[in-house]
Amino acid sequence: MHTKNATVSDYMTRSPHAIGFDQTLVQAHKLMREHDIRHLPVLRGGRLVGILSERDLAFVEALPDVDPQKLRVEEAMTPLPFTVAPSTLLAGVAREMAEHRYGAAVVMQDGHVTGVFTTTDALRALADALDKEG
Repeated sequence: MHTKNATVSDYMTRSPHAIGFDQTLVQAHKLMREHDIRHLPVLRGGRLVGILSERDLAFVEALPDVDPQKLRVEEAMTPLPFTVAPSTLLAGVAREMAEHRYGAAVVMQDGHVTGVFTTTDALRALADALDKEG
């Protein structure tokens, strides 16, 4: 594959784990730990409504009087996450993520979450591009 024409689907995490908007922060932590992930698409009735990151969890849980057993994911998530199609060129996605400091893009096709593209995935793509230069 020529890196210049690489798409999000070439590097994304496929069939990512997701969490329901009404789950607790404790459940989100458990899912992230079990699968060694830092971003969870948040679904409501099968539709994407947000994204929850480890950073979101840490921020909300640092607030006074927050009980992670009671607080729901929708209260900590980032609504309206950055979304892209699997066929989107990597260069444009990487630029957008860098410009807005997004940690991840949710990959959508036909209204369904098909993947997550993270900064870690972007670094793998960069490493591949640099390897091809040498």
